[in-house]
Amino acid sequence: MKTITVKKEAVEKVLQFNPWIYRREIKYIPKSVIPGELVQVLTPDGKFLAIGYANPKSNITVRILSFEKRNIDKKFFKEKIEKAYIKRKKYLKNTNAFRVVHSEADELPGLIVDFYDNYLSLQINTAGMEVFRKEIVENLVEIIRPFGIYDKSDQKVREKEGLLTENKVIYGEVPEKVLIKENNVRFYAYIKEGQKTGAFLDQRKNRKVVSDYVEKGFRVLDVFSNIGGFGIYAYTKGAEFVKFVDISEKVVNQLKENIELNLVKNYEIVNKDAFKFMKNELKKREQYDLIVLDPPPFAKTKHEKQGALRGFKYLILTGLKLLRKNGLLAVFSCSHHVSLDDLKKVSLDASKDTKFRIEVLEHLFQDIDHPYILNIPNSLYLKGLLLRKL
Repeated sequence: MKTITVKKEAVEKVLQFNPWIYRREIKYIPKSVIPGELVQVLTPDGKFLAIGYANPKSNITVRILSFEKRNIDKKFFKEKIEKAYIKRKKYLKNTNAFRVVHSEADELPGLIVDFYDNYLSLQINTAGMEVFRKEIVENLVEIIRPFGIYDKSDQKVREKEGLLTENKVIYGEVPEKVLIKENNVRFYAYIKEGQKTGAFLDQRKNRKVVSDYVEKGFRVLDVFSNIGGFGIYAYTKGAEFVKFVDISEKVVNQLKENIELNLVKNYEIVNKDAFKFMKNELKKREQYDLIVLDPPPFAKTKHEKQGALRGFKYLILTGLKLLRKNGLLAVFSCSHHVSLDDLKKVSLDASKDTKFRIEVLEHLFQDIDHPYILNIPNSLYLKGLLLRKL
């Protein structure tokens, strides 16, 4: 196995179990290393630190698989997948859909596996994981015994790794949609056509927390609604009316099926850009008791952060104006580059501009099947606030 030597400043980070080594942190890497190749990571004085896979083409040049000397083989992947699967089954008893493997947080960087009523949605997003595709799939079949597995790997991420992408069924059979249940609410997960791996499972806990504040007769606005999670939850808790807003026509068609599935009677669907919609709602002087703002990642890189914060401020400011007194506003960021403190800061700025005081009711994060590992800062990516307009 070839060896890579890191600079002195990277040693402490690795010793703290951070699994990413950037190109700038590497002192020496052999020119012969090919994308996805296993390597040993050494300190400047030649001491062993970890085993990982390398990709000289990537800014994250090494992703660590083990901080101990061991074989990286089918048995290794079986251990990791089995451990992750057993942990989820133990914690999640109120749903038939959950994340089985959450990349670095489960010590399998570049691998994501979601479970939908015994169908699996798989993402192999790095060259290093692609090398072990056969072992990964075989272990998933042996451990979980799914009806089918659908490869939903992220095309944009794989392009950066120099990989081709072909989303398709790779084991058994997979239907167009799967009925999933969580907290007595039902949804269709569109594994083949849905965004990401099929559904936003990381928001499961937050859907319940927010809906627990809903009172009978609430008017609810669910912006960036996707397949309708927050709005449908609110309706099951007694909301009188829900307005869903999403720009994707395909998502709107899926949303309609979920609305029908949950017997939502009093609703409106708006297929429109969220920012234009919010501006128009202000002109119409609409009023709501609960507004949910759950946008896609506005800042995929740190260079996009300032633009993202301007977008969040506009949405929060407009949301406050559309709320009745004592109304509730839930706002989320799924970008690592926009922190919880950033959300608080833009909310405070919006409070000042609108002259409304704000009470923080809840700090919201991704659900337990999407673990946040303290040693891996990027593993905390979903942050949210539930606010009350005073």
